[in-house]
Amino acid sequence: MINDDLYLEQILVGPMENFIYLIGSKRTREVALIDPAWDVKGLLNHIHARDLKLSCVLVTHYHPDHVGGGMGGHSIEGLAELLEKESVKTFVNKHEAEGLKKVTGLSDIDMNEVDSGDHLKIGDNDIEFLHTPGHTPGSQCFKVNNNLISGDTLFVQGCGRVDLPGSNSEDMFHSLRKLSDLPDDTIIYPGHNYGPKESETLEKVKEINSYLRIEELELWKQIM
Repeated sequence: MINDDLYLEQILVGPMENFIYLIGSKRTREVALIDPAWDVKGLLNHIHARDLKLSCVLVTHYHPDHVGGGMGGHSIEGLAELLEKESVKTFVNKHEAEGLKKVTGLSDIDMNEVDSGDHLKIGDNDIEFLHTPGHTPGSQCFKVNNNLISGDTLFVQGCGRVDLPGSNSEDMFHSLRKLSDLPDDTIIYPGHNYGPKESETLEKVKEINSYLRIEELELWKQIM
């Protein structure tokens, strides 16, 4: 059955070609903001100009280019500044909560910790949280209908780095195998504009993304 209530918008921001997402309900006008960073005022103006209501924030992972905080000696505007203006809950994977607190200065009262397989309802839309560690311990994706907001786990071409503090190459292998088992008509919406298109079907991503074609862990370890 087709769900006509889904509101899904992809927004390109910042010098690192980040994608931010609004996902929610056309009927209630409530939306979740995914990975707010770089331009909080601009994002809030964007939401208000479209007569939308911010209901919550969803975090794919704690890196500053996605949630704000210190990075390379510079401070990036993000989640902390947003919560000063909007009193909404932040949903973060339970394995990512401590990292998010360190990067953004958030406290436990600001966060709802979730686990893989948990769900969030906005209007007629069911958002499923999928734990996909590898890039960070608590990286997560958000699945609604046949759409997957994949953060820095899976790009249209490539995957998130596994040579950073907290990353794990073997975990990334298993997370990519998990995502590759989703239906081929799943539309991948990545965390960065790294590829020939801003989004793509999983079927096509399997064709052009060499990381999804590695099916053996030992080969993966040799390459990565």
